[in-house]
Amino acid sequence: MAALPRLCSAILFLLCICLQGGSQAAGAKCSLSSIIIKQAKTGALVEGKPEYEVTMTNACNCPQSKVLVQCYGLSSVLPVNPRSIRAVDDTNCIVKAGQPVVRGAPVKFKYAWMTPQDFPLVSSKISC
Repeated sequence: MAALPRLCSAILFLLCICLQGGSQAAGAKCSLSSIIIKQAKTGALVEGKPEYEVTMTNACNCPQSKVLVQCYGLSSVLPVNPRSIRAVDDTNCIVKAGQPVVRGAPVKFKYAWMTPQDFPLVSSKISC
């Protein structure tokens, strides 16, 4: 009978340790590659060019700000929302005007061009 309360206490203690370690581990694993960029054709055509929707998500629990991607001027016949992404020079674009990209709040934008563009990650500032 006395073993049951001890067993429950031990399980509760281990659970607390695991939960604390899990949240620290999630922060420790954050990196630039925690920003996941996906794009897909929407099916629409703009001036005869296919439209693409890009979704940038942060898989990390820690916000990432000042996210820079290569975009080479971000070619599009469709105006691109500058609050989502805008060119800062001939090579790079800043995402969300440098504001934090947080888990659960993806950044989305659409563009239309002959071929899909790559958006390789350049840098970010991780804040934990």
